[in-house]
Amino acid sequence: MLSLTSISLLLSTMATAQQLTSYCNVTGGNGDNNPAPDGKYTIWSEGIRVSFVPYGASISNLFINDSRGIERDVVYGFDEAWMYTTGQHGYWGAVPGRYANRIVNSTFTIDGVPSHIIPNENNSTDTLHGGPDGWSYRNFSVVAHTDSSITFSMTDPAGDQGFPGEVVAFITYTAAPYEWRERMVAIPTTEKTPIMLSSHVYWNLDGYANDQTDTALNHTLYMPYAGMRTNVTTTQVPTGTLDTNWADGPFDFWTQPRQVGYAFDQPELNRSCGPTCLGYNVCFLTQRQEAEKEAWEQTGAQVATLRSAWSGIQLDVFTDQDALQIYSCNNQNGSVPLKATQGTPTNSMLQHWGCVVIEVEDWIAGINYPEWKREEEQIFGPGTQPYVLEATYRFSINQTAVDD
Repeated sequence: MLSLTSISLLLSTMATAQQLTSYCNVTGGNGDNNPAPDGKYTIWSEGIRVSFVPYGASISNLFINDSRGIERDVVYGFDEAWMYTTGQHGYWGAVPGRYANRIVNSTFTIDGVPSHIIPNENNSTDTLHGGPDGWSYRNFSVVAHTDSSITFSMTDPAGDQGFPGEVVAFITYTAAPYEWRERMVAIPTTEKTPIMLSSHVYWNLDGYANDQTDTALNHTLYMPYAGMRTNVTTTQVPTGTLDTNWADGPFDFWTQPRQVGYAFDQPELNRSCGPTCLGYNVCFLTQRQEAEKEAWEQTGAQVATLRSAWSGIQLDVFTDQDALQIYSCNNQNGSVPLKATQGTPTNSMLQHWGCVVIEVEDWIAGINYPEWKREEEQIFGPGTQPYVLEATYRFSINQTAVDD
């Protein structure tokens, strides 16, 4: 919960309490902030039902009917809330922060002052998703809950993981007809700090129930604005240069829809996700005109489309963010169980390449490369506007569905 000091500082940052409510989109609750027996909170609307847990403000279930009218749970998670704390941490549906993705050499500089963040990757040389105790490991508080909306909140203290300044965050999830929406607001109360959030959802539009394959490599992905990507080392650390996604090359999901596994036989793809890895763990840049970005939620403005011919489910992603990290679940190895709502009689575990992660965010490691000019999107303080991320996930039945 917010301390009195945090609230005082927060309100002094904003003009009025009403302005705070406007930024955070908190509309009040129905008085029921107690979870179900499994520790989850559920919201719903026409055609959609979504559940969450406070640990990492994580999405744990998302139910959509497929082309056969069968309800599919299309995100990875655990059956009960307590299971998220058992040690097998994969950022399952969580909000990574205070700074998502990687910080090069676990160091950044703001106004000439260097900060050193706790490393947790690449033999303790870099920081991933905010450090070893980043936001996806924290229990958020439920501050509002209605049938169609839930808001989580957390105060991140100054100095935690090495980050300067206190940050107060509100994560609001809303269900609308055939849509799931998220709005993330983070407000520094004391000093400048980097902030970049995301949503780390493991999608499988077959509900991990495809009896023909236990992977998601035959899901079709289309990102019409993704003509460039950040260049990275074999340990996934950005180098500061940008690469073009040439037409028909292994990173070309922008000229036409392609199956996720379409380029696995192309040598250029080898080791793009690590030294011994085959698959994607790539930050694609979303290159839109300013007018297109302002109209980010209009029909036809989606930055990504993921669809499955087997289930007929199509997901269109809309966001105000300027990058998408695509991860093809290369590191999954069949060691974590699927939920009771998922799987097949012969597959009850999350398999290698069994899902696709689509992380809406800004340019990864932008805090390390001022030449990219991402300061306004990634550095915030008491005198700036709050950090805001918005995204909409819209579901439909596509025209490529197969018959029984």
